[in-house]
Amino acid sequence: MSHVVVIEDEGTVRDVLRFHLERAGLRVSAFGSTHEAQGALLTADALVLDWMLPGESGLGFLRRLRADPDLRRLPVLMLTARAAEAERVEGLETGADDYLTKPFSAAELVARVRALLRRSQPDAPQHLGNGPLSIDLAAAEARIDGRRLNLTRREFDLLAFLTQHAGRVYSRTELLDRVWGADFLGGERTVDQHVTQLRAHLGDDPGRPDFLETVRGKGYRMRPRGAGRNDPERPSTERPSAERPGTDESRAERLSPDRTESA
Repeated sequence: MSHVVVIEDEGTVRDVLRFHLERAGLRVSAFGSTHEAQGALLTADALVLDWMLPGESGLGFLRRLRADPDLRRLPVLMLTARAAEAERVEGLETGADDYLTKPFSAAELVARVRALLRRSQPDAPQHLGNGPLSIDLAAAEARIDGRRLNLTRREFDLLAFLTQHAGRVYSRTELLDRVWGADFLGGERTVDQHVTQLRAHLGDDPGRPDFLETVRGKGYRMRPRGAGRNDPERPSTERPSAERPGTDESRAERLSPDRTESA
């Protein structure tokens, strides 16, 4: 499921944006300022950015975003009441990928965001597989040996994310950020509960799982396809994980207005 970050200071407009984008099947994190949104941008697939914001303008933030090597390619839809041609051109030349003028229709909003996502993810797979497990991302449906799994939305999102990155170990904190979003207020036990529920759906033995492994002291991973209970090459769950990304904090710091001002 694609993750869209919305930065809009007007609460009513922000709620409308969230409602229509979530209704279109997108995961949305909505914030009232650029400072609040910095962490969520690290996992975003697209950004809806208001021009007029308190403190730092959307245009100023966009300039810094385009200068950041890790986020410069993030698709941005600029949202504003400014209708003059010169201002629209300024937004596009600063780095916005598209422009939507207030007031706007819900249909046009969703269509423009979807177009941004299609252009930025032209080769994104619609189907995932891992041995007998198959996942249809477009239909939000998972099957094992052809049997459809009755999953909640969040169970499906977690299963799809781990399957897409099979073999990679993710900590509970990383999974909360990647699957639930940076604005989720729950704790790490939420991840454990969802993994337990997924194992029940998959018929997985927690002590010797075919799919969802607990890597002690590190987190969880999806076992790569082709490995089964009787696989003599089955790796130990003590196998070192891939290194945790060490750039998240530095990325957020690069986007901090305070750091920019002091540079």
